[in-house]
Amino acid sequence: MQYLLLVYTDDTLIDALPEGEADDMMRTCLAHADEMQADGTLLGFQQLEAPATARSVRIRDGRATVTDGPFAETKEILAGFNLVEADSLEEAVRMAHEFPWAKTGCIEVRPVRDSEAVRRRVGA
Repeated sequence: MQYLLLVYTDDTLIDALPEGEADDMMRTCLAHADEMQADGTLLGFQQLEAPATARSVRIRDGRATVTDGPFAETKEILAGFNLVEADSLEEAVRMAHEFPWAKTGCIEVRPVRDSEAVRRRVGA
């Protein structure tokens, strides 16, 4: 089954690290990602640009609005994601423990819904 590991980081915690440690964490993370891709458990990953570069689109009552952001009242921001293949939620959680960003934020583990099953259910 596929799981999405959503990586949230807190810039204040990253900025408080000793000089060079964030880069060391990134090198370790990328090396680990290479290993996971080689063994077939990491299907894809990407980092996201800062929230200040984002736009949020909402349609309410037929009217569209586009705003800067997202700007939620939180210290942790969505910084990237990893799509993994795991036999269980517990295995995916174990994988999340291996990412260094859990030390400066949070790794949210969510099962990926089977889109083909949804397609069959709704007749699309």
